[in-house]
Amino acid sequence: MSPAPLSATKLARMIDHTLLTPEATHDDVAKLVADAKEYGTWSVCVSPSMLPLDLDMGDVHLAVVCGFPSGKHTSAVKAAEAREAIAAGAEEVDMVINLGLVKEGRWKDVTADIAAVKQAVPDPKILKVIIESAVLTDDEIVRACRAAEGAGADFVKTSTGFHPSGGASVAAVKTMADTVGGRLGVKASGGIRDYQTACAMVEAGATRLGVSSTAKILAGAPQE
Repeated sequence: MSPAPLSATKLARMIDHTLLTPEATHDDVAKLVADAKEYGTWSVCVSPSMLPLDLDMGDVHLAVVCGFPSGKHTSAVKAAEAREAIAAGAEEVDMVINLGLVKEGRWKDVTADIAAVKQAVPDPKILKVIIESAVLTDDEIVRACRAAEGAGADFVKTSTGFHPSGGASVAAVKTMADTVGGRLGVKASGGIRDYQTACAMVEAGATRLGVSSTAKILAGAPQE
């Protein structure tokens, strides 16, 4: 039996309404927040340089990226960036792992990199770990998710949306969800631009979606 269609309201509460373009202005972020409040999304996700936001957020949470988009910053720099973002009002931090360490099989170092940022994002703040799944083998996806869990992260996330290899895929989301087994959240991000794709990601195990095409996605949802 197919799952019941996701309503616009339920789907919106799974969305991090995202604006990470380098040319984004504070006026753009103000519009992002206004739209997020109108749509009823869980959060907005912005670049750390846009903080603090002197805006009425309503029920919308604030997420920022860290070590974005390459993940090649040192652990100390990532931790400092995350700590500054939390101090400026961020409730959630989406960090990028060091993919070079993954490709070298240096899993202890991958875990330590994530753990350093988690120390700067104490509970109940949320740390999401971007593994750039399109660049990884299935085994690397599994091991990256295990490293994130071992470091105390709260979510694993597919993609930055900036890598030329691509964004989220249903297969990657399923592998990630199977690996973390509900102990961590799974965020699908990158290339999700319509309702059908969003629902496919949720069906595969995503518990959060990072999207910029929020209006288009929600417009495709069945009327309540």
